[in-house]
Amino acid sequence: MFAIMKRDFRSYFNSPIAYVLIGLFMLLMGLYFNSFIGYGSDITGELVSIMSGLLLFIVPILTMRSMAEDKKNGTEVLLLTAPVRVTEIVLGKFLAAFSVFLVMTGVTLIFPIIILVAGKPDIPLILSAYLGYILLGALYISLGIFASSLTENQIIASIISLVSIFLIQNVGYLATFFSGILNKAFLWLSISDRYDDFSRGIIDLTSVIFLICYASVFLILTVRVIERKRWSQG
Repeated sequence: MFAIMKRDFRSYFNSPIAYVLIGLFMLLMGLYFNSFIGYGSDITGELVSIMSGLLLFIVPILTMRSMAEDKKNGTEVLLLTAPVRVTEIVLGKFLAAFSVFLVMTGVTLIFPIIILVAGKPDIPLILSAYLGYILLGALYISLGIFASSLTENQIIASIISLVSIFLIQNVGYLATFFSGILNKAFLWLSISDRYDDFSRGIIDLTSVIFLICYASVFLILTVRVIERKRWSQG
């Protein structure tokens, strides 16, 4: 698992993708930070909310190659025939993309540091907002890896991921079109209210477990997809 993680993690930085994503992300966040800085020192919640919104575009690009590239290059067969469990393959892929995401997240800490030097930030709010952001990133990345396992075309994988993330972000809105059990089901699946708690400085253990389980579902689905291909190839 860790060998796969290391290989994929290095591949991100052996190509321009990681540098371009981090550079573009920081450029956009720098522009937002410059526009917010005049409103006072306690702006971390707003900044992290903007960061979470940008994940709609960042994660599909980050994860589109996770599984699809192996299929295109023919290295998927080597993975599937290697003496390693499918779960370890999927977790290795996930941890590699998640590690790049954490590097990107770590770079953004420059903004809270600036706020810390310039004013009196709400430290619990910063910790809560970043915790929610990291959990949300884990969920989106697991979904992106699942999308990448469905096709060998990276563009198609990124489109599937983008549309899926958009739908998850708006599950609460979709609930308004239904009533009764369906309405309650969609509202329960909504992540917006749970994530908003983190951005307000509220760490709810139920929300933490919910987001972790949500991400685990997509990883399990990815394992099932890969297992089917492994059995089909003998």
